[in-house]
Amino acid sequence: MTRTLLFDSPFLLGFEHTRSQIERAAKAAAEGYPPYNVEDLGGGALRITLAVAGFTPETLQITLEDRQLTIAGRRDDGGKGDAYLHRGIASRSFIRSFVLADGVEVDRALLEHGLLHVDLSRPEPERLVRRIPIQSAG
Repeated sequence: MTRTLLFDSPFLLGFEHTRSQIERAAKAAAEGYPPYNVEDLGGGALRITLAVAGFTPETLQITLEDRQLTIAGRRDDGGKGDAYLHRGIASRSFIRSFVLADGVEVDRALLEHGLLHVDLSRPEPERLVRRIPIQSAG
């Protein structure tokens, strides 16, 4: 992947983490399977819904590492040699990744009617007010 010229500026030092987040997000956006929705449920809650017909909880895996949510599905035909006249339902393994903002938490995952729902929340951060003592030099 090519580097973003904006972050190559000598005036933006220490932004390597931001650059890597943007590069990861761009890579994740290029993936096309399985189709998904992202819903705003209000109150800081989000829901990612993936169309995963034919997958079971045992063939799906959700991991969160370094703010990257990864959802993977593995398909195993089990050696079946089914002869399809038409095969319109995709049955391939996949890895779909989402880069989460700081403070976003994964609450739960639910597989329902061929749809995998992953609920996210962004709790309101504590507002800390700290009084800074002023010292006198004289």
